[in-house]
Amino acid sequence: MSQSEVASLLKAASFAAGKHRMQRRKDAEASPYINHPLAIAHILCSEGGVTDSTILAAALLHDTLEDTQTSPGELEREFGPVVAAIVAEVTDDKSLPKEERKRLQVAKASSKSEGAKLVKLADKISNLRDIAATPPADWALERREGYFRWAKEVVDEVRGVNARLEAAFDHAYEQGLRATREAA
Repeated sequence: MSQSEVASLLKAASFAAGKHRMQRRKDAEASPYINHPLAIAHILCSEGGVTDSTILAAALLHDTLEDTQTSPGELEREFGPVVAAIVAEVTDDKSLPKEERKRLQVAKASSKSEGAKLVKLADKISNLRDIAATPPADWALERREGYFRWAKEVVDEVRGVNARLEAAFDHAYEQGLRATREAA
């Protein structure tokens, strides 16, 4: 990876950290939100062998449009049109009801770009691992299992993009469901 690509990744990490600085995860410890985008980039690189700095930057920034006051134009100015487009592809329309957003994630997953599919796959791996290890305090077993089933529906629509990540998802799915049921 070139020096400019490394600089771009560090810029994306810093940008995401600034945007998510006041946010916390829903786990019992209320861990810093930035841990999530960092985990996704790490999963992509270390488990999926993804070294494309554009995809890794998009992973770091994947929730900025959806969960912060970031605009598409701001992302494009700071990180270019390709990174901004990938982030836009994985962003839910928060004006829609939750069930419709979830339905659309499944329905549109197969038509996403390769970069968006990779980010979505790593996002689901990270979420399953987090729910299994440190679930949101107010999520009953049924809700956790429902998330696992829905995440699998989404991932089943992006299969064929990265066998290593798909295997990691399948493992997280099986292990996570087992751990979730045993903890209940």
